[in-house]
Amino acid sequence: MFKEEILYNHSSVLIVIVLFALILLANEAGYWFARRFIKKSDDGIKSQTNAIQAGMLGLLALLMGFSFSMALQRFDGRSAATIEESNAIGTAYLRIGLLPEPQAAQMYSLVSSYVDLRVEGGRVDLSENAVREAVTAKTLNLQSQLWKVAVEAAEADPRPVTSGLFIQSLNEVIDAYGRRQAALDKHVPEVVLFLLFVIFIVSGSILGYASGLGGRRPWLATVSMAGLIALIIFVVIDLDRPRRGLIEIDQSSMTSLKQQIDNEAGK
Repeated sequence: MFKEEILYNHSSVLIVIVLFALILLANEAGYWFARRFIKKSDDGIKSQTNAIQAGMLGLLALLMGFSFSMALQRFDGRSAATIEESNAIGTAYLRIGLLPEPQAAQMYSLVSSYVDLRVEGGRVDLSENAVREAVTAKTLNLQSQLWKVAVEAAEADPRPVTSGLFIQSLNEVIDAYGRRQAALDKHVPEVVLFLLFVIFIVSGSILGYASGLGGRRPWLATVSMAGLIALIIFVVIDLDRPRRGLIEIDQSSMTSLKQQIDNEAGK
């Protein structure tokens, strides 16, 4: 049901460590290649190499900024979808009082269970497909129960300002759930990440080659550049993993709603 991705199930720390090592290895390879053929180089080759190096670094900066912006936009979208869903559920809960009995009592219980399930679902790591599918199945089943009771309430009291308002709110709850799930499944395309990795490694080799032509190797600058690249990639990947890592989606709006409903229900 959920799309498998190559990088998503691997540790972000492991990914950036491997990338950092590959950049340094590429730099070393470029340096020694240049040192081997340095006698055949001249000022023209060195200036051309420096121009290529500057262009590669400019492309690298552009792609890093693009990827970071893409990951941040998706992170913000997931945060907004979480708040939107909790607000929709809260509105629907308030409008349960418009329903006739016994549907109102049933709906209070079902909505309370639904909030509990959404809080539980918000803690499931997206890489745990089996657990996620089980929670999704429970959520869809509970939505069917909610809609069934809402239809019964509408048959008992067909007035638009009572059951009609609640059905409108319930429909928004279901729609908000769909939008939040869609936001969770939107990641930075892996082809973009792989392209970035290739450019980083090639840039490392070009820098090493330029250092070899110059006869000196600025280790501090090289290691600092590789470290900064790895750090930025770590942030991009971490932003793209909303339920694990250092940067996680804030679930406080949903947990606060759960606490409020539990307090009103006397749990």
